[in-house]
Amino acid sequence: MSIADGVHLALVRGKETGCNAIQLFVKNPNRWKAPPFKEDEIIAFHENKNNYKENFIMAHTSYLINLASPDPEQIKRSVDALIVEIERCETLRIPYLVLHPGSHKGTGEQGGIISIAGNLDLVISQTSGFNTMILLETTAGQGNTIGHKFEHLAGIINKLKDSSRAGVCYDTCHTFAAGYDIRTEKSYNATFSKFDQVIGLEKLKAFHINDSKNDINTRKDRHEHIGKGKIGKNAFSLLLNDSRFNQIPMVLETPKGKDYKEDRENLALLRSMRK
Repeated sequence: MSIADGVHLALVRGKETGCNAIQLFVKNPNRWKAPPFKEDEIIAFHENKNNYKENFIMAHTSYLINLASPDPEQIKRSVDALIVEIERCETLRIPYLVLHPGSHKGTGEQGGIISIAGNLDLVISQTSGFNTMILLETTAGQGNTIGHKFEHLAGIINKLKDSSRAGVCYDTCHTFAAGYDIRTEKSYNATFSKFDQVIGLEKLKAFHINDSKNDINTRKDRHEHIGKGKIGKNAFSLLLNDSRFNQIPMVLETPKGKDYKEDRENLALLRSMRK
């Protein structure tokens, strides 16, 4: 949901659209810097938080942050920016901050994983005592991005000195594009069995619920409305009726139109699948 004219208004817009879980940015995602929150904005945000379940609000980091970059200047800017975003989440008492792991820019997957873990260690140590968790998002595997294999995320988490504030956000479009199939009961069970084996289901803290414009294993990150893409309705029915995930927030990142009409339609369709 948009934070235009005040971060608290994302919660208002979400409520008006019928959401019980929500994702927002805590600053402009295409800029490094942001003005501090106004006091009345913070108060209004906390007042509107009461309309949502505990832990059903998450933030998403800036698109500029890249903890796997080989460029020391970009790493410094990324680390500093991530610390600021965690501080802003802590001010608003947002429990989860979703982060794209990063792009190694040609230096290799293993080097990227080591770089991300080391830089996350720095961020976590400099925000010691905070409650906000960093959720590494599964990726589609475009270009040199890290995170399209469960082993990537496990590698990062296992290398952290303190992994208690690190978790995973599972994006259905991204993982499908990366080759993980959830369209049938058999493939669904196999995928989440692998996730549990490699990462551990206890680290799965949030979902992005998106269909995919492109087919499985194409490595293309193109979101589609629920049931109108290559994943299809059955996969989402399996997910929504999996009792293991009843208390895990799920948010849409499907294409938006005027007045959130498509969001309402996607929500209604997903809720109709619940048995």
